[in-house]
Amino acid sequence: MTITTVGIIGAGTMGNGIAQACAVSGINVVMVDISDAAVQKGVATVAGSLDRLIKKDKITAADKDAALARIKGSTSYDDLAAAQLVIEAATENHELKLKILKQVDALVAPEVIIASNTSSISITKLAAATGRADKFIGMHFFNPVPMMALVEIIRGLQTSDATHDAVKALAERLGKTPITVKNAPGFVVNRILVPMINEAFFVLAEGLATPEDIDAGMKLGCNQPIGPLALADMVGLDVCLAVMDVYLQEFGDSKYRACPLLKEYVAAGRLGRKTGRGVYQY
Repeated sequence: MTITTVGIIGAGTMGNGIAQACAVSGINVVMVDISDAAVQKGVATVAGSLDRLIKKDKITAADKDAALARIKGSTSYDDLAAAQLVIEAATENHELKLKILKQVDALVAPEVIIASNTSSISITKLAAATGRADKFIGMHFFNPVPMMALVEIIRGLQTSDATHDAVKALAERLGKTPITVKNAPGFVVNRILVPMINEAFFVLAEGLATPEDIDAGMKLGCNQPIGPLALADMVGLDVCLAVMDVYLQEFGDSKYRACPLLKEYVAAGRLGRKTGRGVYQY
């Protein structure tokens, strides 16, 4: 299957980022959200991002105009009929995603592939809620989508080889580097990353080093661009805690127990950058 038009549900951070990546690569986009204001905000975010690329001499003004012309904003799921692939990029809420996916499944043609941009929800479970489990797959883009090269392609138990190959080819067309992952809690990257962040909190709680030295150690000793505690503040400490709780529940392994200090920070409302204070003050 040749994918020439991609439908995207959700015009927020992930949705408009995916839309930009597609449009810049010559792929037509239909970006759908619940309100016209949300759609227009998403398109405006893409325009602003493209303007920054123009200033860096990465693209021309003509490239920007061409990309924006490929993005159609809409509040109607009916407009997804032109797409060969529909990517659900709504909020990370299981019930909301199920509702959206069932609605899309009933509207689009049987041969259309449906993907979810989930970072944690079971692809096998989401696929089972549709009538095309073999044509359902996970595409986990990373934020900010236009800059981050990685896409985790997650195969549910029912995902066909043809579906996987078509989505992998699309990711490569977008200039991304896809890795194929079996369905499991946290997939690959977050499965490794979030427990590392959690361990950094244990090190901090034990008083082994200051936050600055912990982060400097991981940056300089492991060649990471940002330390785990600063990264936790960026992700949101509440998000890190929620992910650890999911791992503990799903795997039943005590190695995934959340650090008490992480729980304390969340209980205090120190969630990171979004609240102005987490491990660090902002």
